[in-house]
Amino acid sequence: MAPLIQRHRHQENVEEAAEEKSVNEAAALSPRMIYEVIRRDGEEELARTKRSLIWSGIAAGMLISLSVLGEAIFRAHLPDTSWRPLLENLGYSLGFLAVIMGRMQLFTENTITTVLPIMQERSVYSLLSMTRLWIIVLTANVVGAFAAAALFEFTSAIPEETFAAIISLSEHATGMGASQSFWRAIPAGVIVALIVWMLPQADEAAFFLILTFTWLIAAGDFTHIVAGSVEMAVLLMRGDLPIMQAIFGFFLPVLAGNIIGGTIIFSLVAWGQVRDDVEEG
Repeated sequence: MAPLIQRHRHQENVEEAAEEKSVNEAAALSPRMIYEVIRRDGEEELARTKRSLIWSGIAAGMLISLSVLGEAIFRAHLPDTSWRPLLENLGYSLGFLAVIMGRMQLFTENTITTVLPIMQERSVYSLLSMTRLWIIVLTANVVGAFAAAALFEFTSAIPEETFAAIISLSEHATGMGASQSFWRAIPAGVIVALIVWMLPQADEAAFFLILTFTWLIAAGDFTHIVAGSVEMAVLLMRGDLPIMQAIFGFFLPVLAGNIIGGTIIFSLVAWGQVRDDVEEG
């Protein structure tokens, strides 16, 4: 009788252990755990070589053009109706899916990924490392964006109706004025930082997470510095956008808004909710 009871208890213990494991695996990551994942990613990014950052940033700048191209393809082939913008904005997600899931260097991701380690270390060296990475990645992203725009403008790779839609989208994106471009860049910075914050928890849902929230950037008519650089470059190459207007009316305001949204707003809030736990640990 005793062996039977022991086997029964052993089976109960095994079942309890399996149940506990399932619960632990299913449980949501705590904010501190999410912070730790992103902090380690940030440290890895800060330790990468300049060459690696440059090529990854150029690739990201080129592939983010898929957002402009995808949206233009939808616009060129959908009827001009009240619901068209909601559907065509799905095309905007294509570039972000390629870049984020491909683990390439996108400047707006770094406004949170590389900032969280700085908030913990609070050293001049770490701040300089972050600034170095930002400059390299942003420059590389813009170079890649201009390379993609040159393909659109100077080759026959893009059908005429699609290219006409690219011009229309570009004129809208860069024609808002400095103030409006700045304010609309802040929500975009917050949204990209939010995507980065949610990805450690997303697992198999990462595709739909990126798709949904980058669609929201386009649907909300918000401005993004890297995707917008493709549109800016197209108009610059055509001579349709004066360079001073491009720099001071679009590029710098959008850059400032994305940094404020991703770093000053979201990163500070994210750090605030884990600071006590991290510093006590």
